[in-house]
Amino acid sequence: MNPASGRASTVRIIGNAALLGGLLVSVITLSSDPGSAEPHILAGFLVAIGIGLRIEAALRDLRA
Repeated sequence: MNPASGRASTVRIIGNAALLGGLLVSVITLSSDPGSAEPHILAGFLVAIGIGLRIEAALRDLRA
């Protein structure tokens, strides 16, 4: 296995975890306290980080 492709896989897994965490924070907060905005901001940051990491992993795969 190519080391660059291994790093891309690791980055992709972390990106997936960030996306899942952001969506879970949003869903759990929406069901328990819909009036609070702070958890949704955190969820937005986690989703943005997850998307960024997925894009980075895709670019690493293209270069490799």
